Amino acid sequence: MAVWRRGARWRRTGHLSTEADRATFRTLHTASLAAPALRGGLTRSSAERAVGHLRVLLGTPSVVLTDTSEVLAWDGSGAHHRDLAERFARELASEGSGATTVHDRDFRCDRPGCEAAHAVVSPLAVDDVVVGTLQVFAPAVSAGLVRATDEVAAWVTGQLALADLEESRRRLVEAEVKTLRAQISPHFIYNSLNAIASFVRTDPEHARELLLEFADFTRYSFRSHGEFTTLAEELRSIERYLVLEQARFGDRLHVTLRVAPEVLPVTVPFLCLQPLVENAVRHGLEAKDGPGRIEIVAEDHASEAVIWVEDDGVGDDPERVRRALAGESDTDSVGLGNVDGRLRSVFGDEFGLVVETAVGAGTRVTVRVPKFAPGVHA
Repeated sequence: MAVWRRGARWRRTGHLSTEADRATFRTLHTASLAAPALRGGLTRSSAERAVGHLRVLLGTPSVVLTDTSEVLAWDGSGAHHRDLAERFARELASEGSGATTVHDRDFRCDRPGCEAAHAVVSPLAVDDVVVGTLQVFAPAVSAGLVRATDEVAAWVTGQLALADLEESRRRLVEAEVKTLRAQISPHFIYNSLNAIASFVRTDPEHARELLLEFADFTRYSFRSHGEFTTLAEELRSIERYLVLEQARFGDRLHVTLRVAPEVLPVTVPFLCLQPLVENAVRHGLEAKDGPGRIEIVAEDHASEAVIWVEDDGVGDDPERVRRALAGESDTDSVGLGNVDGRLRSVFGDEFGLVVETAVGAGTRVTVRVPKFAPGVHA
């Protein structure tokens, strides 16, 4: 790779110039190889995939990862000292110690060439709770080895803490989606089935089509995999919902849908738009006399997709909406705060909901999402 600046050509940067540079690169590269496994938490599988890279980092005859009682993975020589390693793990866990310890008097090994004359045992503690140990077996122990083991254990602990944080975030997202599912109105389900039943005798084919739409809508809404979906899938579910509502409202409900094809593949949080449309129907149009209109628009704006849901219903008190978005209200609006919070969590605070409304003036809810975001995919 050549770098250019102000017309002068700099030297090529494709090579690391000093041994220190090369050593730093090797260390970072080896750590990057171990990180993905550890981000899955401390399990037998993740330990087996990571322990070899940790031994390369430390440059010792053997490295061991344990939980609080058992060896999860052993790389290198000395595996016949497994019982000893498990004893060290149990002792450290029972003491709740946060300190690295050195053992040099516990070994009685008659095997020729065994290099496990000493052990350095470092705790792996997440939120001050010991969850396992990193152990190094070597023929000799220096202050440098103890420090290196302690540093690598601290790095492993950091990866495990990130895994714990990711698991907590995943559980929170699941809880939020379950909350949204619970808020899918039983009233809507009852009315949809009632509308389908009303067509069974007068228009059996239409009843069959509505029943299939109802089945597809519920299948999507209660699916059990993935926190993200595509805008195309979310809009298709919304279309099914509106088909069912139009069967109930008849000519009272008018729907306009305008979508730029370029934004259909964009990834969005699962069930982030459907609640907005449900609000438009339930809180905007059901209480309105005469016909009502809902417009759903998705536009391509450079690096973003901009979607809005607008109705000409009865509108709402802006202060009530503010409280709903802030989680300060027990309002029965379907998931506004939930959707707003998930959008901000995934994309950042600048991507929260924008709600424009007033009593008697209808409501418009705008969603902006980046077309591409790191780690976000359906």
